[in-house]
Amino acid sequence: MNTSPPPEAKDRPARLPVGVVGAGRVGPALAAALRLAGHRPVAVSGVSDASLRRAAEFLPGVPVVTPAEVLARSELVLLTVPDDALPRLVKGLAETGAVRPGRLLVHTSGRYGTEVLAPATRAGALPLALHPVMTFTGTPVDVQRLAGCSFGVTAPEELRLAAEALVIEMGGEPEWIAEEARPLYHAALALGANHLVTLVAQSLDLLRAAGVGAPDRMLGPLLGAALDNALRSGDAALTGPVARGDAGTVAAHVAELREHAPQAVAGYLAMARATADRAMASGLLKPELAEDLLGVLAEGGSR
Repeated sequence: MNTSPPPEAKDRPARLPVGVVGAGRVGPALAAALRLAGHRPVAVSGVSDASLRRAAEFLPGVPVVTPAEVLARSELVLLTVPDDALPRLVKGLAETGAVRPGRLLVHTSGRYGTEVLAPATRAGALPLALHPVMTFTGTPVDVQRLAGCSFGVTAPEELRLAAEALVIEMGGEPEWIAEEARPLYHAALALGANHLVTLVAQSLDLLRAAGVGAPDRMLGPLLGAALDNALRSGDAALTGPVARGDAGTVAAHVAELREHAPQAVAGYLAMARATADRAMASGLLKPELAEDLLGVLAEGGSR
């Protein structure tokens, strides 16, 4: 829950006409949150059928127009396109004269800070990088999940208060990220969240193969407790055969995976090695047990 005090009136952006370039999963949800804070969505751009459906669901009555027209109608513009498309989009908007001085131009990429907006900044735009640290589904639940969500914020010093105020208005918690730290910050989030989905999906598949009828119900309490413990205690929360140094159990795991799910072997070995390293560094895994375990992991990777 957001417990930050509301921004002072002098620091809070005026009620602004808001435009969205790229009606993917993120942009419409943020625009809907800004509308709840009193801002006024006035234009959105989208091409695919899914984008048009999201725009209609989140922003009913808001016209769908070209990106240049979005900028013409808006004073606060959300650029919510994929990371790799963002530099090209900004360059194109600046070169075609679509960028107008004094407009707030916000992108939501985790990878970039405000330097990617430099072509638009030179044309007079006010650059902000506001990255919501949340996974989006493209459904109305996304707006609710913004409550208490951290945002990675990067902005020029003179725009910092405005950037933080916008985040608070959307229900989020601003966290300042330096320009040069954005790639590392984004890599950390991808490592934790994106790879978690892959690991959980693989675990569900293996449990089904083992005959478990409701693997999601089995995993839910376990994963919830593991996540809570990890967030509270870090490496001290490590459990399981790798952290204990049970080399025989790990060897059996690798053998079973090779037979039933060979595509999962590489991931298992990589995570087991990383877990062993952290367990040894934190003193959980004793050196005399680590030797046999590391031998099993090395042998497993050589086959």
